[in-house]
Amino acid sequence: MKRKIIEINEELCNGCGDCIVGCAEGALQLVDGKAKLVKEDFCDGFGDCVGTCPTGALQIIEREAEAFDEEATIEHVRKTGGEEAVKRMLDAAVEHEANEEKTKMEPPKTGGCPGMQVRMAQKKETAAKPATTSVEGGGQVIKSDLDQWPIQLHLVPPTAPFFDGKELVVLSTCSPVASPDVHWRYVRGRSLVVACPKLDKTEGYVEKLAGIMAQNNIPKVIVVRMEVPCCGGLTAITQQAYTASGRTDLIVEEVTIGLDGELRGTKQLAG
Repeated sequence: MKRKIIEINEELCNGCGDCIVGCAEGALQLVDGKAKLVKEDFCDGFGDCVGTCPTGALQIIEREAEAFDEEATIEHVRKTGGEEAVKRMLDAAVEHEANEEKTKMEPPKTGGCPGMQVRMAQKKETAAKPATTSVEGGGQVIKSDLDQWPIQLHLVPPTAPFFDGKELVVLSTCSPVASPDVHWRYVRGRSLVVACPKLDKTEGYVEKLAGIMAQNNIPKVIVVRMEVPCCGGLTAITQQAYTASGRTDLIVEEVTIGLDGELRGTKQLAG
C-alpha cells in the first residue's frame, strides 16, 4: 500500500539518537552509527521523530510500504519499554488523530472560534529601534509589532491576506521569549507563523508551509530559531516546504538566537 512513512538521509544523520527517543513506536534504531528504519510496519507515518533531528536528516514521504501494524507495535513497545511506553504511544496516537482532523478543517470565514478568525492591523513602518509606550506608575515598555492573527502554523489559512507581498518569518516558539529584540528586528513589517519542531505535532507542517509559499507573493522566508539542536527541525521543515512549493525565486535565510538572547548568526539557505 502507498502511505506516509519516515525517510532518513544517512548523509545528514550524525548518529545522535534523538530520533530513536522521539519515536514512540520503536521503529528506529541506530545501526553502525546511523539511524535506520528497521520495521516499516512499526512506523505510523506521523513523524514525531522529525522535529527531534538536529540535522534535518528525517522527513515524511509517501511511498509503497507495509501497513502500520498497531497490535504488533504495541506488543513490541510493551516488551522493550513496559506499560508506560505503551501508554505514551497510545496517547500520541489519540493526539495525532485529533490534530489530523483539525488540519483538515477550513478556518471559519465568519463566526466560529474568535481565536481562528483572520485579523490584520495597520501596517507598521520599519524602524532602527523598538517602539516604546509609557505605562502606569512610570517607565516604558517595548510595544508589540504583531499585526496579524492567527500566528500558530496549524491555524493560519494559507491564503490569508497578511501573507501576500510580505516577507515571511517562520518563528520558533522560544525565540521571542529569549530575545525581546525579535519583535522589532524580525516581526515588524512581516507576516509570520509560529511553530515548535520538538513539542508540536508537526504532521502537515511541510504541506501547510509549502502552500503558503506557493500561493502568495512572498519574496523571502526567514527562519528564526534557537541555537539548541532540536530547533534545527524548524529549518528542516522550512527547507522541505521550500522544495515542495516549487518556488525557485524565493530567498530563504536562517537566523540563530543564542540562549542569552544574542544573535549567533545569519545563514542563507536558498535563493
